[in-house]
Amino acid sequence: MAVMTLAELKAALEPHGRVLGLDLGSKTIGLALSDVMRTIATPYDTIRRTKFTADAQALLTVIDDEDVRALIIGLPVSMDGTEGPRCQSTRQFAANLLEKRDLPVAFWDERLSTVAVERMLVDDVDMTRARRGQVVDKLAAAYILQGALDAR
Repeated sequence: MAVMTLAELKAALEPHGRVLGLDLGSKTIGLALSDVMRTIATPYDTIRRTKFTADAQALLTVIDDEDVRALIIGLPVSMDGTEGPRCQSTRQFAANLLEKRDLPVAFWDERLSTVAVERMLVDDVDMTRARRGQVVDKLAAAYILQGALDAR
């Protein structure tokens, strides 16, 4: 497979099966998992980043354990819509991962996803800063994945 649009991804997939959402940060990777009907995204886990090989192996373990059929990766587009170095890094991460596992991958504009999740945690849940730090990445991944699922 390859990187594709959401429409191409939908056409390429069987009707049922989980999708894994990724929020790639410089220190962590937030993970969210869809249900098999691909309607609801649920925060799943956070991987502490080390080297690509270890990060990829951790992702491949989740992909195998949860029978993941596709990936949605948050693309950190700038506020003006341009793609900077972080987008290039994200695209390269996806390309390197595709060399290890042949899966359909689509990107989703993640502008302000972490901000939206942090605001929710502060305003609605009144969560402490320390606790927010533990959950924000996987919640941002769920926010990204849910946006892509809703857009299908």
